[in-house]
Amino acid sequence: MNNHLSDRITNMSTSATLAMAAKARELRNSGKDIIGLSLGEPDFNIPDFIKEAAKQAIDDNYSSYSPVDGYADLKQAVANKFKRDNNLTYGLNQIVVSTGAKQSLANIAMCMINKGDEVILPAPYWVSYSDIVKLAEGTPVEVPTSIDTDFKMTPQQLEAAITPKTKMMWFSSPCNPSGSVYNKEELEGLAEVLKKYPNIYVVSDEIYEHINFRGGHVSIAGIDGMYDRTITVNGVSKAFAMTGWRIGYIGGPEFIAKACTKFQGQNTSGANSIAQRATIAALDAPVSKIQFMIDEFHKRRDLVLELLSEIEGFNVNVPEGAFYVFPDISSFFGKTIKGTTINNASDFSLYLLENANVATVTGEAFGNANCIRISYAASEKELREAMARIKAIL
Repeated sequence: MNNHLSDRITNMSTSATLAMAAKARELRNSGKDIIGLSLGEPDFNIPDFIKEAAKQAIDDNYSSYSPVDGYADLKQAVANKFKRDNNLTYGLNQIVVSTGAKQSLANIAMCMINKGDEVILPAPYWVSYSDIVKLAEGTPVEVPTSIDTDFKMTPQQLEAAITPKTKMMWFSSPCNPSGSVYNKEELEGLAEVLKKYPNIYVVSDEIYEHINFRGGHVSIAGIDGMYDRTITVNGVSKAFAMTGWRIGYIGGPEFIAKACTKFQGQNTSGANSIAQRATIAALDAPVSKIQFMIDEFHKRRDLVLELLSEIEGFNVNVPEGAFYVFPDISSFFGKTIKGTTINNASDFSLYLLENANVATVTGEAFGNANCIRISYAASEKELREAMARIKAIL
């Protein structure tokens, strides 16, 4: 019956992270002791003060449709957060609240990209960027980076990728999957190139902003000349462990925010009302309220790097944010391990799942065929056991 489906869905890739998580669940349900290091989901409980705000919202009967672009007081909390944490001034008419940052990205794509428009994606990039762009009939243009450059795109690479069809550049910092963080000087270098091309817009995905171990986040919208052409995307899934609550938001030029509201109005309408009320409490709170999670992720990163350094064949940089490591495992390509030939990162990731019972994600899904992504959003006990299993089978 596939011939009855639309071309857009048959041509769309399945999310590799969700597919691996589903495979891990299937094996776990069959009785296997699977350690899941594939999903980007904090293993912490939501802080109690956020739960209390949600309970209060239920008692206060926030059960009706919310405004399409979000409650005004939530948008004010978003504006306050942008000013406090990023030194960015956005009016309420420049902010749109959506059902997760993923919907924010999809809104932007559908409102900004025409057929054939090119979107530059520094690779590795978050797994859904490419397919979201393709769904909007745009053309993803991958700019490969490597562990040698800390998985960051240089100004020279950006300049070389720009063509008359270039409409946008999408990137994340801290980066999923590499954990790399662009500093101010690096962003200024990219901005200098973009200033030559005033019609190119930037999507800056900052969902991991607070999970940053270098001591300060920089938004490209705050770089001279970039404010009016940057759409800043954020949300509460990662830093506040609110993945299932599905709240994301954007700040950007008013005409883009209006377009996203128009599209969302026909697509899903407003985000969950209770989750919106809880998000006000999350964003109004000082970052110190979630510092315990950030500190724990930092400890886990150091632990995983230490344990991976003991496994021959893993080449790892030191990620400065998010909760992933993205080791280059290309030294295993062409080798046969216990009867299994490793031809690529997908083979390697599958080998770990089937032989070590550890779920990771192939780097091919993120635009880098030499790496795998390992999430350390798991307990220290699980991380130690997972690394021991990997070491044993290799």
